[in-house]
Amino acid sequence: MKIEEHLRLTEIALKNWLIAQCEDSLVVGAMWYIGLRALGVPLAPVWAGLAAVLQFVPHLGPALGMVAPTITAAIHWGDWRHPLYVLLLYAGIVVADTLALQPYLMKRTAKVPIWASILTPMVLAFVIPYWGVFLAPPLLAVVYGYKRHLEEKRSKAGLHGLKPD
Repeated sequence: MKIEEHLRLTEIALKNWLIAQCEDSLVVGAMWYIGLRALGVPLAPVWAGLAAVLQFVPHLGPALGMVAPTITAAIHWGDWRHPLYVLLLYAGIVVADTLALQPYLMKRTAKVPIWASILTPMVLAFVIPYWGVFLAPPLLAVVYGYKRHLEEKRSKAGLHGLKPD
């Protein structure tokens, strides 16, 4: 395989990962918007947009996206219940995103199996702390892009009675 083909396969895999990441950010932003509007938190569209943008930063981004609406709720209502509701909303969004949304989007867009998109970041977090979790999704997209390419190559060779390279 020539270097150009490697670069093309990697480019396609990373593009698919970026598409999945953008879709994830939009859906998370929408969940924040709906939840914050339901709670009556002021500036809900601003906080939802900020949360969507911060979704690109692994682990730290979603936590940072929760800070401003929580503080806003505390200032607006002056009690502890409303900030608690925002924190519960954050917990629900993180669980839904981590266990369902991201794996589904990676499977649909980048063709990464759901089990791999859940398990690999956990394993790489121990092997390469922080960076492992950061690198896991695009790395998985590239690995499964190559796997898919090799399977297609083998099936074409099998149809023509040729030996695969």
